[in-house]
Amino acid sequence: MRIDSIGVWMRQLGIALVCLAMPSPVLGEAIPQEQEIHATYKVGVASIDLGTFKMTATVGPEAYALKAKGEFSILGGLLYRAKGETRSNGTRVNATSKPQRFDFSYSDNKKKQQLQIVFDNGTVRTVTRTPKKRPDKKAVPLSDDQLRNVLDPMTAAFLSVQARSPAGDLAVCDGTLRVFDGKRLFELTFSPKRTEQLGARAPEGVSAAAVCTIRYRPIGGHRRESPTVAFLQKSKDIEAWLVAVPGTEIFIPYKVVLPTAWGNGTVTLTKLKAAPAAARRAGVR
Repeated sequence: MRIDSIGVWMRQLGIALVCLAMPSPVLGEAIPQEQEIHATYKVGVASIDLGTFKMTATVGPEAYALKAKGEFSILGGLLYRAKGETRSNGTRVNATSKPQRFDFSYSDNKKKQQLQIVFDNGTVRTVTRTPKKRPDKKAVPLSDDQLRNVLDPMTAAFLSVQARSPAGDLAVCDGTLRVFDGKRLFELTFSPKRTEQLGARAPEGVSAAAVCTIRYRPIGGHRRESPTVAFLQKSKDIEAWLVAVPGTEIFIPYKVVLPTAWGNGTVTLTKLKAAPAAARRAGVR
């Protein structure tokens, strides 16, 4: 793997793996009280351990807020170092999440980037990038109508499923998401593949995962000749392993597998804690 290719791959993985989210099966009832979820993920490609990111979600019956922070490096940062932060918040209506704002910042050895997307009930209103970039004349154009009823990457990854399904039930692998990452709009279609018993390797309270096959379909904002887009579109080996957060009806990824030219990229859950937010605040006091 060339060092100059690592930054490109990391930027793609940082968005693509977070975007490999869950479909929306039969929804459960609205969350009766505010829940706070903490999850830690390990990120790697082939046999290379790239680092971790930590996610915190506060989810109530009417609103939600998500934040995540990751740090990645190779050989302790001698060859490559990067870090990123992302936040998303929105409303909840009938157990369905509607984003209001998404913020993403990223920096590595070569550059820094910031992105902000403002939504109105799931419809994209403004996109702000720092540093500013000229419109890509070679990109497939996007219309305003296409940017209605879409999800940002964070909301898609962690708040797309709320279902009354037992652990490992493949019913959660059924549906299609429309995701906008600030530049590209695409659909992710899920179908059931298998059930995995996780055993001792999983965090406490997590026993089985529903493994879903994901098919990627670009809609706009991408270049038709992009090899990455072509690779993802043809791939039949993209997987999302979904698990229920203990004590809730929310499903999050246990593992995401994304084939790349250098081997499989993976994001794997290593720690998970969840409790009513009120109980956590009382414990702090």
